[in-house]
Amino acid sequence: MCLCPDTSGTGTQAVMDGGTSAESRVPRPGRQPGASGEGAWAPRMVSSPWSLSRGRARAAAAVLCYINLLNYMNWFIVAGMLLDIQNFFQISDSNAGLLQTVFVCCLLLSAPVFGYLGDRHSRKAALSIGILLWSGTGLSSSFISPQYSWLFFLSRGVVGIGSASFSTIAPTVLGDLFVRDQRTRVLAIFYIFIPVGSGLGYVLGSAVLQLTGNWRWAFRVMPCLEAVALILLIVLVPDPPRGAAEKQEEVAMGDPRSSWCEDVSWSFVWSTLGVTAITFVTGALGFWAPKFLFEARVVHGLQPPCLQDPCNSQDSLIFGILTVVTGIIGVVLGAEAARRYKKVNPRAEPLICACSLLAAALCLFLALILARVTLLASYVFLVLGELLLSCNWAVVADILLSVVVPRCRGTAEALQITVGHVLGDAGSPYLTGLISGTLRAARPDSYLQSFLSLQYSFLGCAFVIALGGGCFLLTALRLETDQARARQPGTGTSDSKDAESQALLSSTGSIAENL
Repeated sequence: MCLCPDTSGTGTQAVMDGGTSAESRVPRPGRQPGASGEGAWAPRMVSSPWSLSRGRARAAAAVLCYINLLNYMNWFIVAGMLLDIQNFFQISDSNAGLLQTVFVCCLLLSAPVFGYLGDRHSRKAALSIGILLWSGTGLSSSFISPQYSWLFFLSRGVVGIGSASFSTIAPTVLGDLFVRDQRTRVLAIFYIFIPVGSGLGYVLGSAVLQLTGNWRWAFRVMPCLEAVALILLIVLVPDPPRGAAEKQEEVAMGDPRSSWCEDVSWSFVWSTLGVTAITFVTGALGFWAPKFLFEARVVHGLQPPCLQDPCNSQDSLIFGILTVVTGIIGVVLGAEAARRYKKVNPRAEPLICACSLLAAALCLFLALILARVTLLASYVFLVLGELLLSCNWAVVADILLSVVVPRCRGTAEALQITVGHVLGDAGSPYLTGLISGTLRAARPDSYLQSFLSLQYSFLGCAFVIALGGGCFLLTALRLETDQARARQPGTGTSDSKDAESQALLSSTGSIAENL
């Protein structure tokens, strides 16, 4: 047991460390031994480090990557079968966009709760609860009858709540297992599974629909994969002390702590707005792009109109494969470019994000404009746009981890997710469908007018992604200052659970050496 100054100033508090730590009383600067008042002594914790073998850390990372894959498959499995679900429940374009909006709104409302729990309680338990919630609800949604379409909307919201636990907490676990360049590489691999999972969501939905003729079976296959994920999580993934991967030679629990709001940096604010632009565009594209490509093929005479179930559209499958391929290449290129370039320029990460988003805006605009003229050119620019968007996933996560103190990372992840989804993909699918439906209502009822309405509703995405590039340019201006501030000892809000963890962090540099 070690004695630490009570933050209330009324005495001392006991922190159990399992007998592994010892305390040496060291005077604070400006204080003399024996001085009265709060904080006369700054305890120094000297303990055996928390450590994990290289193989165990890699196994944990692999499990989290697998769960991330399933997580994003759940995000976009509906989009892969959207035409059939619309026909089954008799849902219009404007209401179909609400499926994704309900999902994301429930995710963002619950993300701060899971972020708070992840900063103060067992992260492993929170992850397990989330998997159980989204897999059980997904299975139940496959048995909803057509007259209860509102229940299907509700089930998507509950799946979003379960998804929030993983999206919020998993990156912080990886941040506490790896450090520096290794963390960049691991996050790159982890975030590869955002576009890969999104693409496989389209592929699974489309493939199961074609094999069975019934979209419901896609929601019955997923729980089997998620049961395996839950078992692997329980067996192989540890719950490391917060900040375990950072080398902290000395931890003084009695130092004054700043509030959480004071720890939020401008780099975090601007990068969060940049992420919001990315989620806005990926949300709209991910939900409506397969239908847009289907209607483009109908306009070019390459595909008959969909008048009854199943629609037998290959566009979800094609778009899914393109998303997987561009996602893998884009995340690897972005992470590797950031790793190499920041050796020359410490502001490399936000600059890479800014350049890729500005180029993606141009590619997306050309893909939309050329779709009516030449479908091949539209596909080429769409692929380039997706590739450039994918370059950002791992890089923005590394920016957050570098400018936020370890004990605030779970809450910071939750805040970034919340803001990103509130202003991003919570409304973009619905807004796109609403604009398309409004334009279509004022035009003659034809497939050409339906295609043009959806095309015009997409054009705002190019403008939004250009704004995101500007936000990352502003991030670059403050990055170095905020990174130095986050590395200063004694910053960040403290909590009861971290009192034990902090006593184990005095020599955790061995993690980086072992890994």
